[in-house]
Amino acid sequence: MELGSPKHLGRNWNDVASLFSRNHECLFFQLSHLTQHFLVAALKLLSTIMELGLPLFPGIKFPTSRNTVLARSSPNNLSQFSSNASSSTSISVKPPTKTVPGKPEADVVVIGSGIGGLCCAGLLARYNQDVLVLESHDLPGGAAHSFEIKGYKFDSGPSLFSGFQSRGPQANPLAQVLDALGESIPCAKYDSWMVYIPEAEFLSRIGPTEFLKDLEKHASRNAVQEWKKLLEAILPLSAAAMALPPLSIRGDLGVISTAAARYAPSLLKSFVEMGPQGAFGAPKLLRPFSEIMDSLELRDPFIRNWVDLLAFLLAGVKSNGILSAEMVYMFAEWYKPGCTLEYPLNGSGAIIDALVRGIQKFGGRISLGSHVEKIIVENGKATGVKLKGGQFIRAKMAIVSNASMWDTLNLLPKDKLPKSYIDRVKTTPQCESFMHLHLGFDAEDVREDLGIHHIVVNEWERGVDADQNVVLISVPSVLSPNLAPPGKHVLHAYTPGTEPFELWEGLDRRSAEYKKLKAERSEVMWKAVERALGSDFNRDKCEVKLVGTPLTHQRFLRRNRGTYGPAIQAGQGTFPGHSTPIPQLYCCGDSTFPGIGVPAVAASGAIVANSLVSVSQHSQLLDAIGI
Repeated sequence: MELGSPKHLGRNWNDVASLFSRNHECLFFQLSHLTQHFLVAALKLLSTIMELGLPLFPGIKFPTSRNTVLARSSPNNLSQFSSNASSSTSISVKPPTKTVPGKPEADVVVIGSGIGGLCCAGLLARYNQDVLVLESHDLPGGAAHSFEIKGYKFDSGPSLFSGFQSRGPQANPLAQVLDALGESIPCAKYDSWMVYIPEAEFLSRIGPTEFLKDLEKHASRNAVQEWKKLLEAILPLSAAAMALPPLSIRGDLGVISTAAARYAPSLLKSFVEMGPQGAFGAPKLLRPFSEIMDSLELRDPFIRNWVDLLAFLLAGVKSNGILSAEMVYMFAEWYKPGCTLEYPLNGSGAIIDALVRGIQKFGGRISLGSHVEKIIVENGKATGVKLKGGQFIRAKMAIVSNASMWDTLNLLPKDKLPKSYIDRVKTTPQCESFMHLHLGFDAEDVREDLGIHHIVVNEWERGVDADQNVVLISVPSVLSPNLAPPGKHVLHAYTPGTEPFELWEGLDRRSAEYKKLKAERSEVMWKAVERALGSDFNRDKCEVKLVGTPLTHQRFLRRNRGTYGPAIQAGQGTFPGHSTPIPQLYCCGDSTFPGIGVPAVAASGAIVANSLVSVSQHSQLLDAIGI
């Protein structure tokens, strides 16, 4: 069954939801990590819960309002974070400690301070809940934390961002969370990155016409025509991909009020604006993007390879594994007039600082060096956590795990879990891990026209998902000079989720074998860096040289096998929801719907927070931020 003409939509919201084929029912949890395409998810969500008549978060009792708990502070703070442009006060978090200061309980305990966990905690604090974040590391942020060595401030993870300045229903979900917390992130804007592919080296600019010039110069006239054909086919679908605010989604029947009823007029308008071509093509948003390309008979090798690269940069999979919805959103954002990319001044750590500020502003707490050893289950419910030092922290309302599904499983008593749940987690395929290279060096030793981002593809034939084949390089001090000492640059290069953990498993990090393998496997990054920085760059003159491996990833981020996340491909599997078989235990982050990536994990945290409060509180928040 396909979408009919918009004039036949009918007046009942269930009619709208039912427009999606029942054959796609199991797919709605799998939508992308660029969650502006939540329209598709919401439609499937509504259809499913109406058919089942059951909420996805059963048994929740909505608490009455309570007084805000003041943020606790310590005279011996580990870190002082610079405030953003809208704040004149600095924030602080607890130094590592064997016990959590203050009362050993909260309404909601959040395990882990990745972006998903911090977004969840921030919104819960905004909702007037007593929330406590427990972080094992001595720095908050998870895979997005930043660290400093010899005056160089390094990003540990994501560096390609957009949408921080966006507002309104179509805004990036992370921007919506920050808006709800009254925080903003000053950013530098840019519109290009350097590309090093087998055919050529060129500066690729986003926008509606610039890439056509690249195709004319480095590909063929046929590639130009196929690119135009692709844009003409998918851009009409963008209305459906961007129509519903991610912050309006929740995991129970309340979504009918916060999403369906609230945005029905704009949703219907988007279908009308899509026209017949877009309306009939909307079900394709739930299918792999390669199917759209195949249906258009796009065969030019450059176009196929380029789209695979874009898909890989977004989700760590090629076009045959990425949902069409997220690719359609990306095309709408990157190839429209006036579009820009953004990099946070002060680095990716500025994102974490803003979220921590928001949590503390509304009375939430975050405790560093607080390693959760066990999730305690009493009378069939998750009631608290036990820290490594033995302290018990009670969760009066819920526990939210921001750890991966595999690491969360390891925290739970196996005798309290259904075998089907254990088997599903254990058999979920994993993405591979990373190699990292962090450098600090003199700016005089590199090319004068150095840009922030560089993408190196060694061979198309091996595939962009092959190990040692794609290297991503970020030099953020180009746009944010304060990340390095005067006259210096800071650089982060990495192989994006393609490094096999099996090569490293069982190695002693102090052994000669480990050091030898480390040198061998990092060479591809060194060569990519030398290509990007120019012939005057000398690796021996770097003031800081750090190489990270999958074991580094596993150790510092406490990620099972150092993994990037679940390797779930469009059309072949679904990302799990946020509830678990244990009542009062929920999950957020890249192991849950909508998937991997900064916007996705922010959305997952928001969905859980929204679902733990009343529909009235949720609606009031949407009103407060103007969506």
